[in-house]
Amino acid sequence: MGDLVGGAVVGAVVGEALKYPIEAFNRGRKYPSTLERGRKTCNALAPLVEEIIVCNDSLGRPSEDTEIVETITGELTDLVRKSKKPTFKNCLSCPAQQEKLQKKLDALDWHSSVVVPFENKRDLMKLLVLAEKIHGNQIRFWCGAPQVPEFTGRLDLFTELKIELLKYGVSVFLLTGLGASVKPTLQMNLSWDPQIQAKFRGNIFVVTVSRTPNLKYIVQTLFARCGLWMPEFQSDEDAINELGLLFWKISIYPILLVLDDVWPGSESLVEKFKFKLPDYKILVTSRVGFRRFDTLCQLSPLDHDPAVSLFCHYAKLNHSSSYMLDRDLVDEIVEACKGSPLVLKVIAGSLRNQPFEKWLDMKKRLNSQSILDSNSTDLLCRLQQSLDMLEDINEKECFLDMGLFPEDQRIPVTVLIDIWAEMYDLDEDGIKAMVIIHDLITRNFINVIATRQVATKTDMYYNNHYVMLHDLLRELAIHQSKGEPFEQRKRLIIDLKGDTRPDWWVVPNQQGIISNWYSFITGMLVKQKQLKVAARILCISTDEIFSSDWCDMQPDKAEVLVLNLRSDQYSLPDFTKKMRKLKVLIVTNYGFSRSELTKFELLGSLSNLKRIRLEKVSVPCLCILKNLRKLSLHMCSTNNAFESCSIQISDAMPNLVELSIDYCNDLIKLPGEFCKITTLKKLSITNCHKFSAMPQDIGKLVNLEVLRLCSCSDLKEIPESVADLNKLRCLDISDCVTLHILPNNIGNLQKLEKLYMKGCSNLSELPDSVINFGNLKHEMQVICDEEGSALWEHLSNIPKLKIYMPKVEHNLIWLHGIRS
Repeated sequence: MGDLVGGAVVGAVVGEALKYPIEAFNRGRKYPSTLERGRKTCNALAPLVEEIIVCNDSLGRPSEDTEIVETITGELTDLVRKSKKPTFKNCLSCPAQQEKLQKKLDALDWHSSVVVPFENKRDLMKLLVLAEKIHGNQIRFWCGAPQVPEFTGRLDLFTELKIELLKYGVSVFLLTGLGASVKPTLQMNLSWDPQIQAKFRGNIFVVTVSRTPNLKYIVQTLFARCGLWMPEFQSDEDAINELGLLFWKISIYPILLVLDDVWPGSESLVEKFKFKLPDYKILVTSRVGFRRFDTLCQLSPLDHDPAVSLFCHYAKLNHSSSYMLDRDLVDEIVEACKGSPLVLKVIAGSLRNQPFEKWLDMKKRLNSQSILDSNSTDLLCRLQQSLDMLEDINEKECFLDMGLFPEDQRIPVTVLIDIWAEMYDLDEDGIKAMVIIHDLITRNFINVIATRQVATKTDMYYNNHYVMLHDLLRELAIHQSKGEPFEQRKRLIIDLKGDTRPDWWVVPNQQGIISNWYSFITGMLVKQKQLKVAARILCISTDEIFSSDWCDMQPDKAEVLVLNLRSDQYSLPDFTKKMRKLKVLIVTNYGFSRSELTKFELLGSLSNLKRIRLEKVSVPCLCILKNLRKLSLHMCSTNNAFESCSIQISDAMPNLVELSIDYCNDLIKLPGEFCKITTLKKLSITNCHKFSAMPQDIGKLVNLEVLRLCSCSDLKEIPESVADLNKLRCLDISDCVTLHILPNNIGNLQKLEKLYMKGCSNLSELPDSVINFGNLKHEMQVICDEEGSALWEHLSNIPKLKIYMPKVEHNLIWLHGIRS
């Protein structure tokens, strides 16, 4: 019995002693497979993690979002790299290596299975919130306000087209009719229809084709709408192949591609967008019919009763009107509009609140023969009548200036203010310009959208305001500008495509064989006569393959030069140096990448140049612009102009009054040389997310009245010398999210009228000097959010201090990277 007990004890001891070696041996046996799993995991994750980091940086997201993934995968990679293959010599270390590897893999599994799903859920909810904001604002933009009455006679057509779109399969549909009715009706009744949205989810793309389509640009636009990096395509075929791959990747849901405003001759372009996808629809909108497509949906002119309803809506003829017109007169005017919604809208706007005699005159105009040439469309004929009703000559001229800009592009209000201030002697602040714009809105010639409401209406700050113009009204403006012979036109609009040149194009030193022979014999250089034009406004549009082979033009009287381009390289015309009367230069790049601008030095000889606005270009080294009063840079690269320029900025622009820098992502600091320009009254640095430092001597800008630094997310502090700006009326630091402190003596700004500080989430306290605002003799407004308001609570007894918390409005239509 004792032997049995003793044997059991010994066996237990031996078993316990062998337990750990056996477990270690078992762990060691798993080491090769664990090591192989670790290697495969690292190889698979390395490129993915790299892409995540790049995307995170591109989106401007904090590094904390990727640190955990980087740390885990980095430690695992180091451990795998240091681990050796199991051999007889290192077999004793295998269990320990196995344990370390397994812990790292377990940590990665836990993060992937627990944390990542919650992060994905969070990101999805953020996207849904953003989409909801975008959705609501886009509906308001497309539909307008107030809501247009529904019209009978069209519902059946849209219902039929909607049924076709909801069917499974691949189809191309055509929606055609009056140009004034296709796009808004489509966008309101189809793109935002709940059933259409439910089927296609986020895969609804609306892209404008226009009269002169560029396939590579259209494809780049579609990439941008997906929020993706926009590649440079080598050819149209390359662009289509890449788009096919993109659509295949997102075809988990059906895809609806709307090709809007397709002109005759572009049918073959539409064919290129056909891809072999399971449920893919293409909807083409056009003014004319293309019989090769599957379904033709013809939008006929409005019947009389719905036309009267629309007309009365825009003319404000309702029961609350101050007077009621004779129904027969209304019927006659409506009948003359031929059922066109655009004509009805514009004519009604021009007659709104007008005396009876104006209505009678309009009826006669509509019934008389049009003053336009016989080749013009009937639609333009009737729009012409409303244009003739403009009594203020400046209003008509200002409307005609809308034709200076490309089709289907928004027009910055600040550009119009710059042009009109110099051309028609309007005030520099834009008050009279906005009066004209509002009158044109009332008459339904134009619409205005504000992408962001960053200032109160009394500030007269219009950097986020844009004019939208219907393409038919743009045609009318261009047609009116062609009333005189080419050389005598007041407003000369030139559209150049590639290397195709019009007949009047004169190349410098252009010679034939005989001229060259004669020059050789006589030793004299024969030069063709220069093309002399009388235009006060010169507008030249070029595409991405324009060779900068400029005409030898002599625009002696030009006061405004508008250059619309799409190329990566762009040279100012040589004839620019001859434009001695030039006052305004507008250069806008409508391509996706910034354009390298050269020959900027030609502007140095122009003593009358007062305003320059550059958009999406790389600003070259500045030249001497002694009389320049306003410089506006939008989405530009500023490094060459501000950091690498050999000329001192204060010498280049000694009389600058206003400087506006918006969405210039390479701007990190404002050079101290700007502080020597003591004439400066307005300084705006907005939406420059890498901007982090103001000049310490900014207090030397003794005449500065407005300082805007809104949405500069890297700006951490404002120099103390800001308190020395004794004329400062407006200070805007809205959405400077990392700004943690205000200047100690900010209360010394006794001329301050408005302080914008919405979204300054890192600002936890105010300096003691704010108590000095109690000495103000005028009202001072603090515009902030709820958090900002709490900082001012202890000053609520100051009578002249008013705290405002305006409702936040979101409108993201202007973003290129948003899907419709």
